[in-house]
Amino acid sequence: MIVHPELRRAARRARRRLLTATLLQGAVTLTHLAQAAVLAVALADLAHGDTDRLPWLLAAVLAVVAARAGLGTWQRRTATRAGAEVRVALRDELLARLGRLGPAHLTTARAGAVRTTLVDGVEGVDAYVSRYLPQLLITLTVPPLVLAALAAVEPVALLGLVPALLLALCGPRAWDRLLATRGKEHWDTYEGLGADYLEALQGMPALRAAGAVGRTRERLERRSAALHRATVAKLRVSLVDTGITDLAIQGGTAAAALLACWSAVTGSTTATGTYLVLLLASECFRPVRDLAREWHAGYLGVSAADGLAALRTTEAAVRDTGTTPAHWPAPPEVRFENVAFTYDGAPAPALHGVSFTAQAGRTTAIVGPSGAGKSTLLALLLRDRDPQEGRITIDGRCTTRYALDSLRRGIAVVSQETYLFHATIADNLRLARPDATDEELTRAARVAGIHDEIAALPDGYATVLGERGATLSGGQRQRLALARALIADAPVLVLDEATSSVDERREADIVRDLLNAATGRTVLVVAHRLAAVRHADRIVVLDAGRVDAVGEHAGLVEAGGVYARLVEAGHAHPGGLAA
Repeated sequence: MIVHPELRRAARRARRRLLTATLLQGAVTLTHLAQAAVLAVALADLAHGDTDRLPWLLAAVLAVVAARAGLGTWQRRTATRAGAEVRVALRDELLARLGRLGPAHLTTARAGAVRTTLVDGVEGVDAYVSRYLPQLLITLTVPPLVLAALAAVEPVALLGLVPALLLALCGPRAWDRLLATRGKEHWDTYEGLGADYLEALQGMPALRAAGAVGRTRERLERRSAALHRATVAKLRVSLVDTGITDLAIQGGTAAAALLACWSAVTGSTTATGTYLVLLLASECFRPVRDLAREWHAGYLGVSAADGLAALRTTEAAVRDTGTTPAHWPAPPEVRFENVAFTYDGAPAPALHGVSFTAQAGRTTAIVGPSGAGKSTLLALLLRDRDPQEGRITIDGRCTTRYALDSLRRGIAVVSQETYLFHATIADNLRLARPDATDEELTRAARVAGIHDEIAALPDGYATVLGERGATLSGGQRQRLALARALIADAPVLVLDEATSSVDERREADIVRDLLNAATGRTVLVVAHRLAAVRHADRIVVLDAGRVDAVGEHAGLVEAGGVYARLVEAGHAHPGGLAA
């Protein structure tokens, strides 16, 4: 009956409600004991042929039953609210933790596994905390009180009840370690299957295109069969401890009944005492039976506890120790000073000795071959990770001195992988600035080249998008993301392949309008086509994690080197300037 530390911690979030629910559960249990006492008196009177008090005794039983119904309803509502409070607080904390962990964590954790922990795992904790824990406290307190009452009525009955009660409570504990092992195997399999299904659903177009739907179905069937085996293995162990509990309850009740009858035959107790022993013997085991039922209801929470603890305690890739707010009165200068970074297990550094300056209020383009380190550079700027050598400064201060949330709010990012939510277009655009006016939405959409297409929709900006913006084309999604970044009105704007899904003619127009609208911002552009970088104030060329050259388009082409080769490749291939 040792409660997992993570579950104890979760219960503390609704301590008052859980205490109230437990007290109410105790009151419900007392009504059962009161009913047993009144019925014992009524049965004893009937045995003696005395019916004078019978109407009053029956009325008392009905009153107790009515009181129990009211208390039970109150208890269930209180426990439900306590569970909801725990569930909401736990999910809020875990989501906040995921936000602090950032993309660096999600590159190693499967989204489906995280989803299973956040949804099913937390639901299991709710059942455990709101139902099992109150019943556990009742089970540890009520049976000893009943035994004390029976000791005063008929001590010999304890000879059957005490050993059975000890067996019912302690016998299943011999299986706890095996049950914990089976539970972990079951949860790991369940979590893995959830991740597999989510990946299959998200990647269905790719699976169909590759003709891999059948193979994926077979793999999911094997994983489902593995989950079935893990579930059955867990149930086998669980049924053993349930069997031990039932055996102890039935045996103890029968032994108490036999001892009560023996006492009645020998005349060592009154008729009322005999009936009281018979009825209270059953009530003594009621909390134990209820505990077994609630244990099965909340067992998923026990299985998920380790996963919840692991997610909650996972260390972020960067530490949020900064205190300075990222409120820059003017476009800030962004400087990279001898920055170096190597991924764990990588044979070579992703960045080595990178130094350049993105001038305040100007546009700086970053180009280079695939694997040159462009994405790593932006990840370091956003503090998804920190440089292992050197530093990055914004407005003259190292990025580690800024509060992390404030820093990220000060940098608007539009990436190639655009995420739109199942909400209206207006809601998606207002993601960073909920107070943005309709005029601001329209102005940003015009600059991003998407306003006319939004206006042509039946509901305009009130149109509800499908999940991940699936009802839009890739180019439309990117242009909406561009508009969203403009509405954020952050002093630093980062465009990471932000127009890759837009045709070249429209891209040139969008980039021109975008750079005009970005006046008053420091802009960093990573792009693979010439139209997006040739008009930048400065171009930084990366190659193999180092800065190969810095300059303007014409000068870099004339100087030859990596940039000139990329331009030549861009002219030779319709895709444009290679990334």
